[in-house]
Amino acid sequence: MTTARIRVPLVQPGTRPELAEVESRIMAQRGRVSLLYQVLLNSGPIASGWERMLTAVRNQTGVPADLRELMILRVAVLNGAGFEYDAHVPHAQKAGVGAEKIDAVRQDGLSDVFAPLERLVLELTDAMTRQVVVPEELMDRIQQHFDPKGVVEVVATVAAYNMVSRLLVALNVAH
Repeated sequence: MTTARIRVPLVQPGTRPELAEVESRIMAQRGRVSLLYQVLLNSGPIASGWERMLTAVRNQTGVPADLRELMILRVAVLNGAGFEYDAHVPHAQKAGVGAEKIDAVRQDGLSDVFAPLERLVLELTDAMTRQVVVPEELMDRIQQHFDPKGVVEVVATVAAYNMVSRLLVALNVAH
């Protein structure tokens, strides 16, 4: 199988003075300017907004890290975003997600290895990613478990990582 080339040039950190501020924020939040951000830096405003939005989703919500990472992994699998999946496996492990669950997000359907709350957020992830429209019955169950802030944060997590995976896939960012 031939690996497709990334469809835009990579912007090497430090090569464009006008990007210094956003690169600095990316470094502060991420510790490095990853391949994803080297792609995004082709547009300073997009890279800047992306960094702020994804920092909020990943680091500033009340969504437990294990649930967040399971949702991210599932979105990556459903959208065929191997780069995103591979990038988040270590985060999932750090959040305490075991190998059995990390493997199970790759399967069709939802395995019995998931706890009830994990299954619930993964059902939401599947609905939002596959059909976009979330059935009323499913949203009722989400609202029974999460307060309005939690509902917005869980939905925003799935939505944000659909954005990430779709950009990665469209631009052939593989590894």
